[in-house]
Amino acid sequence: MKKILQDLSYAELEEKVLSLGEKKFRAKQLYEGLMQGKAITAITSLSKAFKERLCEEYEDAPIRIKEKYVSLDGTEKYLFEYADGNLVEGVLMKYKYGYTQCVSTQIGCRMGCKFCASTLGGLVRNLTSGEILSQILLVNALHKEDVPKQGAQTRAVTNVVLMGSGEPLDNYDEVLKFLKNVTADGGVCISARNISLSTCGIVPKMYRLADEGIPLNLTVSLHATDDESRARTMPIAKAYKISEILKACEYYFKKTGRRYYFEYTLIEGENCDEEHARALIDLLKGKPCHVNLIRLNEVKERTLKSTDDKAAYRFLGMLEKGGLSATLRRQIGVDIGGACGQLRASYIEKNGV
Repeated sequence: MKKILQDLSYAELEEKVLSLGEKKFRAKQLYEGLMQGKAITAITSLSKAFKERLCEEYEDAPIRIKEKYVSLDGTEKYLFEYADGNLVEGVLMKYKYGYTQCVSTQIGCRMGCKFCASTLGGLVRNLTSGEILSQILLVNALHKEDVPKQGAQTRAVTNVVLMGSGEPLDNYDEVLKFLKNVTADGGVCISARNISLSTCGIVPKMYRLADEGIPLNLTVSLHATDDESRARTMPIAKAYKISEILKACEYYFKKTGRRYYFEYTLIEGENCDEEHARALIDLLKGKPCHVNLIRLNEVKERTLKSTDDKAAYRFLGMLEKGGLSATLRRQIGVDIGGACGQLRASYIEKNGV
């Protein structure tokens, strides 16, 4: 597998162009083409000879859409294939304020959360920063007609959530480079405040992220109010206690000024009774945080069951009455397997790959 140009920052791309004996302005032409989601050979402002030289070392196109599904609610789900044949998935959610894309950061996952399909086959490999970015570039290009052209770059995707396959903080260096490149001027240029990163709670990396000073939205998968209960569905709970996670969140708020978020998946018989609501209130009340309640997307390989809508709204009401800032995430893409990992797992099972 060759390298990909999307891994390079603009400055690195400029150095590469000069090293090949090309004029400096060619870097701008190359960068603009890549940021428009084009393959190297499709960038018409570059000479054929230069493009051939680039393709000797770099993949012409790092990613393609292998399968695409569109939900009745407009949500789009993609199965992306990389140059080495590995698959990840992504979701595009259409809201009134813009398009939000959920991206993957790893092929598979090693965290072992029992409510998630992404971890069924374990971790295959990390994605590079450019492979993560390429998911957005491809979807932007697919929807370029949906929004007015903004200079050289058409940006259909306005918000990004790192909540697809993989644990972002388990691929820290590449994710950090992705964050720097996706927010860079002249490129996709998505504001860090419009980016959310979801972690299962790798505490040391949470502190590192806080020290980077990137004002993104930090989201922690909580799903329980005590360590013993959390460990039943999340193996990471055996390494880091909830109290340690809360201290890391407080540090993040201190360093960035950004409130933090907790994801809380409602699992029948596990974490959504009145006693759990009271415990969650006691745990988080008064903290600069928000709780996103999520209805479980059931995975056939797992035994966990989702609570019904009535119970979900009752739980939300108890949290709000207790003084917590909370919302119940609306279900989208249910008819196309909207939960992360479901499409990849079903494709692999069906095709025996």
